[in-house]
Amino acid sequence: MREVIINGLQDFFFEYETPRQVLVRNKRVGIVCRLIQLGVLGYIVGWVFIYEKGYQIEDSAIGSVLTKMKGVGLTSVDGVDRVWDVADYVFPEQGDASFVVMTNYIITAGQKQDKCPELNDGKNSCNSDKDCEGGQYKRYMTGKCVITTGTCEVHAWCPIEDDLTIPDPPLLMSAENYTLFIKNSVTFPQFKVVRSNLVEGVDNSYIKRCFYHETNSPLCPIFKLGDIVRLSGFNFQQIAKEGGAIGILIDWVCNLDYSLKHCKPKYYFHGLYGNADETDKARASVGYNFRHAKYYTENSTEKRTLMKVFGIRFNVIVRGLARKFDIIPTLTAIGSGVGIFGVATVVCDLVLLYVLPKRDFYKNMKFKSTVIDDEISGSGSKVGDVSMTNIGSKDPAPITMKD
Repeated sequence: MREVIINGLQDFFFEYETPRQVLVRNKRVGIVCRLIQLGVLGYIVGWVFIYEKGYQIEDSAIGSVLTKMKGVGLTSVDGVDRVWDVADYVFPEQGDASFVVMTNYIITAGQKQDKCPELNDGKNSCNSDKDCEGGQYKRYMTGKCVITTGTCEVHAWCPIEDDLTIPDPPLLMSAENYTLFIKNSVTFPQFKVVRSNLVEGVDNSYIKRCFYHETNSPLCPIFKLGDIVRLSGFNFQQIAKEGGAIGILIDWVCNLDYSLKHCKPKYYFHGLYGNADETDKARASVGYNFRHAKYYTENSTEKRTLMKVFGIRFNVIVRGLARKFDIIPTLTAIGSGVGIFGVATVVCDLVLLYVLPKRDFYKNMKFKSTVIDDEISGSGSKVGDVSMTNIGSKDPAPITMKD
């Protein structure tokens, strides 16, 4: 055991391994080697450098959005005409990146705090006061059953809202022609670059006469709501009836190795959660709606006009990525590529050592053990079975291995 340990330590400290080149003339091995090298070269050039842009560093964008709606609508309900402008149909009104445009509604006017019978929708019916015990339903019940309506009396804002029937067609179909102006700016802090979607050529005169079109005017920042809905894959009348949600994606992909004027936005439109086209009754909620109230005082009594608003929720999302040449990732990509070239050598060695019929012959030529004496006398000390004076004296003849 002691002798084995001593020999192992001597081998570790006093032996040196050096590569040895053996030129092998073999068609199959040569073709395999070149094919692997071509594959590695294609991976480095095609994937690492061209597709993944391995010679560049990248930075994400910090974006801000300002929106502005324009358009006027006219409705006629129960013989009453009403004009709707931006202050009436946009929620909230600050011009945020996320907002709702009202397309349909149910109005309950003149509500006040009082006692009144519950809505007869088939769920709140009663036959006697015993059926109207407090706490059974969402509203505060008085414990009385109103015989004329067959429903329980409640403490609530009266009259009770009747939202069982949604207007169809939608009351504000004119919203299809409303326009949306989007002003967007992005910053790439690592490269100290600031860009706006009002790029070169998009000036005041152009904005006054343009509407966004995916082919003819892809840089126009003014959009018709009908076009946005169409490009997101929805039918306007369907989504306007019960509401829905649409995402507007502003995508910046910039190669800063070229002129900055080529850094331009692209607009994409996607339908999000909840839309009127859904027919699956198992879903918990279809469409998008919320309630909005306007309060006022009449004869010292507080009253309100309650609106159940059905609308399209728009979410403007900014995504940006900029790239630029940098020497460090370039050298890293080249170095890793050169290292991968060694795969060809490993595969070819495995073929020669374990697959070809003359693998034993190749093993003898590839691996050679030598012992160098500490004392070298004369001009030709023998090293193993090889004379040291002959090593490297002339180019070695290649090994020819027939297929």
